Amino acid sequence: MPVSKLEELPTGGGGRWPLCGRGFKSIHWGDMEVGYTQAGPSDASPAYVGLPGGVCMCPHYGYVFSGRIRCVYPNSKWPDEVAEAGDVYFFRAGHHLIYEEPTKALELNPADALQTLMDHVEAYAQDLVAANKELT
Repeated sequence: MPVSKLEELPTGGGGRWPLCGRGFKSIHWGDMEVGYTQAGPSDASPAYVGLPGGVCMCPHYGYVFSGRIRCVYPNSKWPDEVAEAGDVYFFRAGHHLIYEEPTKALELNPADALQTLMDHVEAYAQDLVAANKELT
């Protein structure tokens, strides 16, 4: 069985997503992607442009060590969900994530869905770098 310390998880998914690696560490174990995110304050919404429906299609299961994450479900009747320090969360597919303050969170995600999402986010980051803009 794989075991790891959070700080020992590979940065940027072990090189799969190097531009996303500044605050993102993850590893693919079985059918899950185990990730540790340090982000915020930031709104990830611009990175979802071009995905079906313009939303994140990956469900996220996690725990917030510090900070606050707002999950918004655009074009739906679902209310916003907020997870803050000490909360365990499930954010279903079809959302935007907003890190309302500096946040540290552990996530367990379906590996295939996260691979699709992160490949898209990496391409978004490459476009920003090519346009010489700051990453969100």
